[in-house]
Amino acid sequence: MVNVPRLVIAAPSSGSGKTTVATGLMAAFAGRGLAVSGHKVGPDYIDPGYHTLATGRPGRNLDAYMCGPELIAPLFAHGAQGCDLAVVEGVMGLYDGASGQGELASTAQVAKLLRAPVVLVVDASSQSRSVAALVHGFASWDTQVRIGGVILNKVGSDRHEALLREALDESGVPVLGVLRRAEQVAVPSRHLGLVPVAERRGDAVAAVAAMADRVRGGCDLEALMGLARSAPAVPGAGAWSAAEAVGACGGAVPLPAPSRNRGSAPDPAPQTPEGLGTVIAVASGPAFTFSYAEHSELLAAAGATVVPFDPLRDEALPEGTRGLVIGGGFPEVYGPELSANEPLRKAVAELAASGAPVAAECAGLLYLARSLDGLPMCGVLDAEARMSERLTLGYRDAVAVSDSVLAATGTRMRGHEFHRTVLEPGAGDAPAWGMHQPERRVEGFVQQGVHASYLHTHWASAPGTARRFVERCKG
Repeated sequence: MVNVPRLVIAAPSSGSGKTTVATGLMAAFAGRGLAVSGHKVGPDYIDPGYHTLATGRPGRNLDAYMCGPELIAPLFAHGAQGCDLAVVEGVMGLYDGASGQGELASTAQVAKLLRAPVVLVVDASSQSRSVAALVHGFASWDTQVRIGGVILNKVGSDRHEALLREALDESGVPVLGVLRRAEQVAVPSRHLGLVPVAERRGDAVAAVAAMADRVRGGCDLEALMGLARSAPAVPGAGAWSAAEAVGACGGAVPLPAPSRNRGSAPDPAPQTPEGLGTVIAVASGPAFTFSYAEHSELLAAAGATVVPFDPLRDEALPEGTRGLVIGGGFPEVYGPELSANEPLRKAVAELAASGAPVAAECAGLLYLARSLDGLPMCGVLDAEARMSERLTLGYRDAVAVSDSVLAATGTRMRGHEFHRTVLEPGAGDAPAWGMHQPERRVEGFVQQGVHASYLHTHWASAPGTARRFVERCKG
């Protein structure tokens, strides 16, 4: 059962200060010598990077839409094993979830699944006595959600603080912290949210340290720890295990036959360094920061050796590469550098042409295109990519419409789209996915061993995906 002291940091709405408070708490408690586990509700890839800096452990996501409510407690237990405290940062407003799906994927749902007390971060900059009505409304909306305290953010003065505290005395919800308006921590943002840690390492370390200082100075850490320890055990929730998940897939996974260019010779067997097993290269570095920790864990459990590489710097794929995973990120920000690395672009194109498995999501899809904003990319896909003013964002229900190295035709998966780019055409002769929301369409490319799509997926919900990919790499 899950019995780790834990807190959920939530807010009435986005922009209230959840990330500052959650990350600051993680760093402040880690600075006391505690083992702290950081988690993020929803599909966000960026905030967990700051959690990793704060705790020294992988930041992890808890997404009840993509993984299902039944996996929330096991995934949480997996990430929090051996920890003294777990801090879960919420998403949007406390009760906001998947559009039209009730409480599904909301912070409130995750708090209930984890039986975790909630600390509500309130932007108090434009209110005084009304704060009590706001907190009372959130605390009484769903009696299964336990709001154990409030942290007041953007408080203007001692007088303002006194008015807020006086009002909240009547609500019965204790004030566990007050953060002043003049002490905001600057964390740079751009078109898809905060700038990832990998792009501003030194500045990010300083920002996390500033968040910790701010929280230490304004919050009652003893009371917050006491609240975390009051969380009851979650019965029947064993920790998720990548090995068990892959093993539960059964025997060999049916695979499509490798597709080759007509008349091409058989591929020579790649030379794998002794003792490394099946090498799967995973794109990393500032341009490709979007990845769930469980993906690499599943690949390793399926028998792969996961080797990261940086397409901005490395001119060759890792020695013995048998498969390639290129996740999401910001290739549009690093287009000139990615394009200038012609040796690596050629190596990726040659690997794809050989029929080797390549899984590309979002940024990876753009990197495999002929060009991005007019700059040459890998040329694996006959498509052109460009930046757009339109934000494409939301959960998706998808079905595989082409047999691929990731999924058999008819496989259903839930995923998430998050980009400001357009690819023309948006689908190949053999599309990757069919979707019915927000409109019916096909999307992505399946050709030879390549599966490329805008859709982000969480493989913990379908561990057979990782096993299928690794088995195909073994060939």
